[in-house]
This record gives sequence, structure tokens and C-alpha cells, in this order.
Amino acid sequence: MKGFIFDLDGVIVDTARYHFLAWKKLAEELGVDFTVEDNERLKGVSRARSLEIILELGDIRATEAEKQVWMRQKNDDYLEYVSRMDQKEVLPGVLSTLRFLKENKGKIALGSASKNARLILEKTNILPLFDAVVDGNDVSKAKPDPEVFALAAQQIGVNAADCVVFEDSVAGIQAANAAGMASIGIGDAGILQEADMVYPDFIHIDAESLLKKIR
Repeated sequence: MKGFIFDLDGVIVDTARYHFLAWKKLAEELGVDFTVEDNERLKGVSRARSLEIILELGDIRATEAEKQVWMRQKNDDYLEYVSRMDQKEVLPGVLSTLRFLKENKGKIALGSASKNARLILEKTNILPLFDAVVDGNDVSKAKPDPEVFALAAQQIGVNAADCVVFEDSVAGIQAANAAGMASIGIGDAGILQEADMVYPDFIHIDAESLLKKIR
């Protein structure tokens, strides 16, 4: 049976909007005009790199100590949103897909840059559906580096070539491809052109038909 690796933000839950609100608040405090378009560059990358992008937008130079303070500030604001999450935050079609894969003996892992991934899975009550969780606390290289997916495959005991990755970002698709895994884009096919398959969301995925395609 295949291994199935899921990104978190924008795939399982829509915490992307919480990240945007927290980064926008920080950016405004730094005097940086931060737009929805700018936020696209932050998808799938680490917290440290996200801050660097915002600083580049404002042509701001900062010490390492200042960066650490700002990253903690952003994370505190983000966690305030996360603390109010429950299972209703899980995106439509995701739960039924996870349960179907589990019932068919699929190995399921999370591969996310988020350092709060486990907390979010606990808040939404879906942590028991995962055989492994690899997040930003476990890796040193951000997507498009394949480290997070390679480690996830290792933890569920499945060869990379037998893994399928669900991703909503270009960097994530590139990471899956670099890892030698099948990549399924969730979102805009025009943006996720490097994915093996693209679906607008999980409502449009028939898990049984998908398994047949993968096999």
C-alpha cells in the first residue's frame, strides 16, 4: 500500500488566513505594505524565511535578536487564532479522504513547515488518523527542499517512490517531486503546473478512484 503525506496549511485546514493576518499585523507595525499577493511568496516556506521576505519588501535591515523577537510576536498572534480552532476548521472532503485511506491500510503522515502542526491536529481532533507527524520542529531545510517529505516517508516506513504528497504550494510540489514522490496539487491548476495531478479541493476527489489511478 502507498504512503500518503499531507501538507497542513491550505490542504487540511485553512490556517493560511491566520498566518496572513498575523504576518500582516507585524508588517504594518514595521511600516511594510503587505498584500495578499505578497503573502503567496510565504506559502510553504519557513517562519524565518517568511520574515526575511517581509523585511526585503520594506528594505529593512535587522539584527538576529530583532528577528527572533518579531518571529515570536507573529507566532503569539497566530496561536491566538489557533487556540479557538475545532474540527469545523478541517476543510471539506479532507476527513472522508483520511478515513478512507486509513480503512484501506494506507500509511498517513503530515509533512508541514508549521511548528504548530501537532497542536492544530490536536485542536481539530484528527491527530489519531496520522501515523507520523513531521513539522518545522523536525527539519532544518524549508521546501522546496525535500527533507520534510523524505523524513515523513522514513517514519511511516514507505519508500519515496511509493508515496503520494498532497500540497497547495509551488514550493511543496517541487519538494515532493524532488523527493521522487507523486505530487497532487490542491488548488489552482494554473499555479500548480508541476504537480502530477491537480484538484481544486478534496470535494472533487473521489478517494476510491484516486487509489485506482495511483495504483
